[in-house]
Amino acid sequence: MNGKWKPGEQAPQSGNYACYDASGRCGGMVNLEKGQRFPATQHSGSYYVMED
Repeated sequence: MNGKWKPGEQAPQSGNYACYDASGRCGGMVNLEKGQRFPATQHSGSYYVMED
């Protein structure tokens, strides 16, 4: 599944997600279970992408 998710949205499936800031720099990884919410970030415009 491809896509970008914002902090506060629910994870569509369990897995590892990388957090990127608005300029495309990776700020870390989180492991979420399906339905958990993406954590808040310190930068506006940040988003999460599922890693394979």
